[in-house]
Amino acid sequence: MSNFSAAKRRRLMYRRIFQIVFSLLALTFALFPIVWIASASFDPRNSLATQSLIPANASLVNYKNLLANPVIPFQRWLINSLKVSSITSILSVFLTAISAYAFSRFRFAGRRALLLVIFLIQVFPTSLMFVAVFLIIQAFGNHIPWLGLNSHAGLILTYLGGVMGINVWLMKGFFDTVPRDLDESALIDGATQWQTFWHIILPLVRPVMAVVGILTFIGTYGDFLLPQILLKDTDQFTLAVGLITFARQQFSQKWGLFAAGALMGATPIVIIYLFVQDYIVSGLTQGAVKG
Repeated sequence: MSNFSAAKRRRLMYRRIFQIVFSLLALTFALFPIVWIASASFDPRNSLATQSLIPANASLVNYKNLLANPVIPFQRWLINSLKVSSITSILSVFLTAISAYAFSRFRFAGRRALLLVIFLIQVFPTSLMFVAVFLIIQAFGNHIPWLGLNSHAGLILTYLGGVMGINVWLMKGFFDTVPRDLDESALIDGATQWQTFWHIILPLVRPVMAVVGILTFIGTYGDFLLPQILLKDTDQFTLAVGLITFARQQFSQKWGLFAAGALMGATPIVIIYLFVQDYIVSGLTQGAVKG
């Protein structure tokens, strides 16, 4: 009996050691890129070839050069990214909520088929639509210039078409968990469908709305391909396109400036995530898998 207990304790010890080692390796793998970028941003040598993990003469010179360089409109690029991502997130949450509510509460012809089509569209790679999107936005620009190429409105319109599918499914599952008795009680008391949706249902689904908003914001904020295709003027660039375009020709000699810009550009995402992390956890764990 004692031998069995000793063997069991050894197995538990080996398992604990394996878990600790695996956790440390995973943590190192996840944090090393961030540490490397942060180290490069404080390295005044501004070179990828000579960078070390702990810079010898750490300073803020890369940040100062980036913000003071007249050739690099970093602040403009950052504002453009925040504007595009914020508007896309707000509109996406609003449109997704209306669509998901309709699919969850109403019964109409073609409902199930339309849901299936929305889901199947997400199966195809995004890269397949780039040529079509370019031509469609170009055609829009011929009739409505502010919705055409090299406009943030055209970019936002494209993003809205791309994020609606999976978000509708995610939010519909959450709406399905809200008891229909609330709708019926509100209607009996004289509320309209819109009043029921706005005053009764929406306050109950705030967690999933936060999830949709933050995921949309992160996805559009860090996107590079679509802005690269649709935006042409330097002043219209988003942060990802601007930094890559700036550092593309002499990347190894501008590594420190690029790292400083990337680190400052990631700050809004971190701040937003810290404020809404509770909503994200609850929104992803409640109702997301319900049909």
